[in-house]
Amino acid sequence: MNTQSRMAKATFVATLWAITLIVGVPKGFAEDKCEVIDATAQGTSTQLGKIISIKLTICGYSAPEDRQVLVDAFKKGKNQGLTNALQKMKGPGRISLPGTVGYELAYVRLIPTPTGREIRFITNRKIAFGETYYSTRSTDYSLTAGRIILDDTDKTKSSGDLYPAAELKVNKKGELEWNLYQNPWKLRNIIDWKSGEKE
Repeated sequence: MNTQSRMAKATFVATLWAITLIVGVPKGFAEDKCEVIDATAQGTSTQLGKIISIKLTICGYSAPEDRQVLVDAFKKGKNQGLTNALQKMKGPGRISLPGTVGYELAYVRLIPTPTGREIRFITNRKIAFGETYYSTRSTDYSLTAGRIILDDTDKTKSSGDLYPAAELKVNKKGELEWNLYQNPWKLRNIIDWKSGEKE
């Protein structure tokens, strides 16, 4: 292959990459249509005093049928079934935590409330190499989940919870509940950049 042919091929490949980046981005993820929420996560109990910043970028909400897929997956395979189902879902948003590049939120649900709205999210947790290598108990807690309760009537009442490492289980009453590897983190100083107001 001569130099001219190689250059033509390289130009063609570069053009395809550019088209993929421009056209291949889902409309729901256009930056101007995404909602960005910043919050301060404060540790409780054994993590008391620890503070981290998190950022949620939400470019859409999961369809009602997605919820049924997760329910069915959990019924069939418990927490592992849910983890497997989440891996196949197309994320409607992202979560960024300190020390990570962030990762997709697999499921995001919007629930209207009398004073505003509640956003619930869940995704697979990135298992660290050390956890897998040493087969630590934390590998069983393969999910990251949380909720943000936005109060439009009184921004100071907005709150939320973050479960960095969790699994779902059925309690003795047959109800679903979170089983946490560590204590939940409380979300404070919530800023919804869509409204530009501090929650």
